[in-house]
Amino acid sequence: MLTKTDIFTARTEGYWNYRVPGILCTGSGAILATVEARTGTGGDWDGNDILLRRSLDGGVSWLPPQRVVSHSEYGPGPVSNFVLFADKDGTVHALYCHNYERVFYLQSGDDGASFSAPVEITHSLTAFRAAYPWRVIATGPGHGIQLQNGRLLVPVWMSDGSGTEFGAGKLGHRPSEVGTIYSDDRGATWQCGEIFVHSDDQIANPSETLAVELDDGRVLCNIRSESSRNRRLIATSPDGSSRWTQPVYDDALLEPVCMGSLLRLGQPNADGRGVYLFANPDNLENELTLPGRNLAHDRKRLTVKMSSDDCATWPVSRVLEEGPSGYSDLAEAPDGSILCIYERGMLSRMTDSASVAIARFDRAWLSVRETVRS
Repeated sequence: MLTKTDIFTARTEGYWNYRVPGILCTGSGAILATVEARTGTGGDWDGNDILLRRSLDGGVSWLPPQRVVSHSEYGPGPVSNFVLFADKDGTVHALYCHNYERVFYLQSGDDGASFSAPVEITHSLTAFRAAYPWRVIATGPGHGIQLQNGRLLVPVWMSDGSGTEFGAGKLGHRPSEVGTIYSDDRGATWQCGEIFVHSDDQIANPSETLAVELDDGRVLCNIRSESSRNRRLIATSPDGSSRWTQPVYDDALLEPVCMGSLLRLGQPNADGRGVYLFANPDNLENELTLPGRNLAHDRKRLTVKMSSDDCATWPVSRVLEEGPSGYSDLAEAPDGSILCIYERGMLSRMTDSASVAIARFDRAWLSVRETVRS
């Protein structure tokens, strides 16, 4: 089974394009899909709103978009990096950023039909400055996770803003560092974990990071970077906030310098071990990227991989979208089908996505062809 549906289309509804998608299945089975709806020419610093569409039939059909956060209510700068969490008590939690310097929290008790008034939590993140003088901070993107002990956890990346890649008057996103933030009281307060990936002579600009809980309760983070190894970075922690292992490269996971997505499925394998999915543009070619751009490689060949050994190996792999395809996020529907929301197609440039699409497939589709990357 494989179906694909465009749920946001560029140059419509007053927005230039739609980027940085996220997806979540709530405790009662509603599917929530979010995007940054971008004005201007669709850049990171343009005026971005957060839109959400809901599905009440497992991702088959979608209700009209609703605006969850409007940038006009915050002053200059975008709202971005919207991160959803599904709580075991039924609450939907969310974090997002304004102007890459302020972080807000809100929640929903009705499966995303409405949300509470936002609460700024930036003051909770100033503790990071004892280790790193950040001026730029961003949550996720993608979905957050709740650990078995109830902890809410989301990776964040930070920069001192000294990079000049966005031009005069805008703080740079490079150099960068990665840490986590967490809540042990269902979102009422937030704490800083350790910064565990740094820019140094081995790792270049680590940023957008994905988290998953492993069979033994450890938390694994899968990290984007601009390192010359062109592979994803991996680090683990016993609690998601401290005692992180030294980051290592996963040779099976190519890094074109793009966000990826990571999900643990609800149904384990026959031997009781967890099943994990990873998706990103599995590509290191340069056929579509214009010279002089920040992108290292084309964002295309969005590929879903599957592991059943705590993300140590990825023997099952299948291309979901052969052409231009960028940021993505994964969720599991109540019937066990898998949903991947992703940026699809290209208009004026690689990061000008033609649409945001939902692919819906099952494990049988994913396992039709098995490949092992040497």
